[in-house]
Amino acid sequence: MSAAAGARGARTGKPVGAITRGTTNPNRLRRQDRWIAHALVPALRHAEAAPVVVDLGYGAAPWTAVELFDRLRAVRADVRMVGIEIEPDRVAAAQRVARPPELTFRRGGFEVPLDGNRRPLLIRAANVLRQYDEDEVTAAWARLCARLAPDGLLVEGTCDEIGRKQAWVALGPEGPRTLTLSAHLASLERPSDLAERLPKALIHRNVPGEPVHAFLRDLDRAWAAAAPYADFGVRQRWLAMVRAVADSWPLTDTQARHRLGELTLRWEAVAPG
Repeated sequence: MSAAAGARGARTGKPVGAITRGTTNPNRLRRQDRWIAHALVPALRHAEAAPVVVDLGYGAAPWTAVELFDRLRAVRADVRMVGIEIEPDRVAAAQRVARPPELTFRRGGFEVPLDGNRRPLLIRAANVLRQYDEDEVTAAWARLCARLAPDGLLVEGTCDEIGRKQAWVALGPEGPRTLTLSAHLASLERPSDLAERLPKALIHRNVPGEPVHAFLRDLDRAWAAAAPYADFGVRQRWLAMVRAVADSWPLTDTQARHRLGELTLRWEAVAPG
């Protein structure tokens, strides 16, 4: 999203952004959903009535919005989900699964249009910025973060077609906080295989001299050293890898999250140099 495109959208009232490929599959974003439901527990439970969450750029079919809505309802029964898409035909097609007022769909883009200009507790933008240039990411993040509630969260990242390899950045109103890697461990050859799914802000930075490259290098080395643990299962190998890098990198999550094939660390440790 270039600055010029954002300005034009603001002047004309048209959605800000570009149409994505729209690729989607049921349960593709289950790993993100699971992490979001865990991370948002405090904010959801302390929010005022009917907190609003947004699935931005949900794609050609509305499955990701429906699935995230159902998973968040387990935490907060009165949560309101708004699926936002820039392509009118996708919005029209999604109406068949809408459950107003709890689950609705509307046309929009990075301006995140909501009734009464409400500020959402969550904006999830999965596989949206992947098609943009790296130098457009900062402006897109800033625009989306400005729409968040004071204790809100922006989750922006990418995944493969069936959701076995995922990576995302979590941002608060102030900016980026953490990077999470998540993998289907049984199909993972080495941690650096996740590099192809890094968020746009990092995917071109996986080169020598950049922090994210060093992080993936250290994960691969620890993974190789943990090979004997594979006799006890791939999860034990992953946990041994995590323990090996914990003293060198600022991990923020717990073993319960690690057991799910996740790894989260503070953003500043891998931010582009």
